[in-house]
Amino acid sequence: MQAPSAIAFDVGPSRDCAACPRLVEYRDANRAAFPDWSNAPVPSFGKASARLLIVGLAPGLRGANRTGRPFTGDYAGDLLYQTLLRYGFASGVYDRRPDDGLELVDCAIVNAVRCAPPQNKPTPQEIRTCRAYLTQSIGALPRLRAVLALGRVAHETVLRAFGARSAELPFAHGARQALKPAGVMLFDSYHCSRYNTNTGVLTDTMFQSVFAAIRAELDCS
Repeated sequence: MQAPSAIAFDVGPSRDCAACPRLVEYRDANRAAFPDWSNAPVPSFGKASARLLIVGLAPGLRGANRTGRPFTGDYAGDLLYQTLLRYGFASGVYDRRPDDGLELVDCAIVNAVRCAPPQNKPTPQEIRTCRAYLTQSIGALPRLRAVLALGRVAHETVLRAFGARSAELPFAHGARQALKPAGVMLFDSYHCSRYNTNTGVLTDTMFQSVFAAIRAELDCS
């Protein structure tokens, strides 16, 4: 029998979660328009033994909302998974499909908001509502040592999940800050969206430097 920390983990809403009316309306519309898509809250990806947790914003409509796996099926996933493979946080081949056989290594991924929001912009209330699942997911990772927040919104909701204050730990790309007394290190990166990379806000080199720092942190712990 596998140890509990070795199995896949997820703490999230049900497929038909009704907590956020606007997201429910959007989800129902997408189920009618795209019946072959997942169109449901996207579960976390990874195992409970992970020491690194990556927190994104929300599923992309044609990415994770379609495939049912975080960051799978759009450009952000292309960049994220290629970088995870480069730094040993994933194995196999990423092929934009949830059945491509890709596996995470010592890493888990979850979104701050589990359902796809209109225009990729969840409201503050939707973020607050879904934070309960983020907090529970963090609690389901007994070996957690590092969190990577992709973007300011993810950064701020992670801080609240840990009971920390954004005034004391401001967001900055490349930042490395201790979440006390949890014994977890928080790393920040601009989100790996196509918009950020197309506009030069985030380059491959900048993104890789964050993962190099995380790799060094975990290798020393």
